[in-house]
Amino acid sequence: MQPTLADIHAAAHVIRGVADHTPLVPSPFMSERAGVEFLLKLENMQPIGAFKLRGAVNAVAGARDTKGVTCCSTGNHGRGVAYAAKQHGLRAVICMSSLVPKAKVDGIRALGAEVTIIGTSQDDAQTEVERLVAEEGLSEISPFDDPLVIAGQGTIGLEMLAARPDLETLLIPLSGGGLAAGIARAAKSINPGIRLIGITMDRGAAMHLSLRAGHPVEVEELPSLADSLGGGIGMQNKLSFPMCRDLLDETVLVSEAEIYHAMQALFHEDRIVAEGGSVVGLAAVLSGRVSLTGPTATVITGRNLDMQIFARIIAGQDVTLGDTVIKGTPYGA
Repeated sequence: MQPTLADIHAAAHVIRGVADHTPLVPSPFMSERAGVEFLLKLENMQPIGAFKLRGAVNAVAGARDTKGVTCCSTGNHGRGVAYAAKQHGLRAVICMSSLVPKAKVDGIRALGAEVTIIGTSQDDAQTEVERLVAEEGLSEISPFDDPLVIAGQGTIGLEMLAARPDLETLLIPLSGGGLAAGIARAAKSINPGIRLIGITMDRGAAMHLSLRAGHPVEVEELPSLADSLGGGIGMQNKLSFPMCRDLLDETVLVSEAEIYHAMQALFHEDRIVAEGGSVVGLAAVLSGRVSLTGPTATVITGRNLDMQIFARIIAGQDVTLGDTVIKGTPYGA
């Protein structure tokens, strides 16, 4: 069953004291560029450096009589599951593709979880998760298609609307849809008229393409500065797809160059270190892909990135993603 507003309130109680209540702060730079008040929900300040802790803590707490937990992940969900499992003394096995940056893999191992690198896609990693469930009796915690995970992510929406009930638009990074579905359920339940826009990169935009097709579709996963938004949504998706279909007002794609520029802007103007998936809301505004008419907020979803690549971006140098080169531009040039 799809999580309700009551489920999201229950999740807020479960995660309290573990997944921190994060600040919602104004960005003078983005407010000037957008022409409306623009706020940043700083989920990069979570103990694991990403919002995924919320859903993982709620879901692991709900696991009963299990030999351990497992998931597929592009990095941040696995980190959240590893963190929560360690608190409960549970075995955690995180399955990831070879596209996941080493910094994220190392961060998960540092939390005591086992890591399995398999294939070049989330689908490959998911196959190993299914084996671990069937053969070793582990409990799967989906990064997006789990009611407890979605409810946990929805607590972000509760906090944003409690702090600023006048918010007119939310720009939500969109991947498998767990974050978007949770925030959308909370926000639309509180204010049915609020405008919700899901934003993702234009390389392997699984949920965007699935919504256009009217059903889950497979996509080719490609290296991206917004690597945390990569992966499919699952061909048997039961929750996040229909929730995003019914609750999001629109979806928008941004390019790698636009993500590059938004990472620069967030660092130079607001002094915030954030991964590419965190800044797609900013990228959509700075590139003119969305227009705003009232107070707006976006979620800075995480800070777990390859610092060598980040340093190149901040310095305005070229960045290579697979066989694609993102041409560097010094900020302000």
